[in-house]
Amino acid sequence: MDGSWTVALAGLLGVLVGVVGVLASRWSERRPEPMPPPEDDLPAGAADVLAVLSSAVVVVDVADAVVRASAAAHAFGLVRDRELVHPELADMVTRVRRDGEIRDAEMALPRGPFVPPGADGAGVLVVGVRVAPLGSLHVLVLVEDRTQAKRLEEVRRDFVANVSHELKTPVAAIALLAETMDQAAEDPATVRRFAQRMTRESQRLSALVQEIVQLSRLQDADVRHQPVPVDVDEAVLEAVDRTRLVAEGRGVRITTQLSGEGSDPSRHGSGPAEVWGDRELVVTAVRNLVDNGVSYSDAGTRVAVVVSVVDERVEVVVSDQGIGIPESEVGRVFERFYRLDPARSRATGGTGLGLSIVKHVAATHGGEVAVWSSPGEGSTFTLRLPLRRAEEAQRTP
Repeated sequence: MDGSWTVALAGLLGVLVGVVGVLASRWSERRPEPMPPPEDDLPAGAADVLAVLSSAVVVVDVADAVVRASAAAHAFGLVRDRELVHPELADMVTRVRRDGEIRDAEMALPRGPFVPPGADGAGVLVVGVRVAPLGSLHVLVLVEDRTQAKRLEEVRRDFVANVSHELKTPVAAIALLAETMDQAAEDPATVRRFAQRMTRESQRLSALVQEIVQLSRLQDADVRHQPVPVDVDEAVLEAVDRTRLVAEGRGVRITTQLSGEGSDPSRHGSGPAEVWGDRELVVTAVRNLVDNGVSYSDAGTRVAVVVSVVDERVEVVVSDQGIGIPESEVGRVFERFYRLDPARSRATGGTGLGLSIVKHVAATHGGEVAVWSSPGEGSTFTLRLPLRRAEEAQRTP
């Protein structure tokens, strides 16, 4: 009896196993084949090449989905949620995919989707774009940031226009004076008067050309590539000495207080007020600040120059008791050819480049220049340069 039950049970299990096997086989035949993975893989070696490109890189597939995007592309706001943010780029991709031709363009794009179209200033990104096919399934977008280059181009263009305008004035004046002198050749007093005016105009022209050359040198070269120790106290004394004659002629007194003289010793470093840089440029920067103070001061007033060492920086503070600067104009005083009082600048021989040169000297030496002013109360300019520490005195930078 037990043996017959065992045989029956074994037979039943065998039938069940057979039925399950048949069902499994039929189910597997009827099940669809697994879909191949999406063909997002780039052509062989393409990923390695894209990884070393300096441009922002975006790769788009046949469905217009972004499959690759470099960190720069995200930083520029070109990609969001696997899509190209800017319709201009998407349109270029569509046209390249349609005809297979490489396209180049320069665009002004907002820095991301939250900047309104047509925004100015820092919200706009000027880019050079190249779009090209990448294999049969992808389109490559290369974006190069040209914002800074565009700004420099505009600055240079404005600079050339301003220089041309500024040079015309003294040149035209000299030509007119020369013609007048020729017509008044028999009048010695007239000839002498116009000769003096010609001398002033030629001096103004010479100063303008010299400052243009100096500003160009500051823009095109980095003087800190071959720096030397500069004693700021000595530079200030030389700058003041070059300006004193003009100041005395205008009835303006210049006073100096060098580092360590009558100031709080706890605020000073352990060595002289020295910086790494170009001595002549430091002298020029201080002289321009003092010249500016003298030019905008009235007779009987004072221009004070104070040198100190504060928080690992050498500070040169130039304060005057002149006409001051309106709050709305303070931010413009370092612009090229900007003059607070054009008539006064012409009378004093100002070129409008002095404070711009100061700004460039400060930046070239790793420092800064700041201004405080109030109309009727004078102005204070502060030139700050990194201190040459005492431990650096025994070694070459």
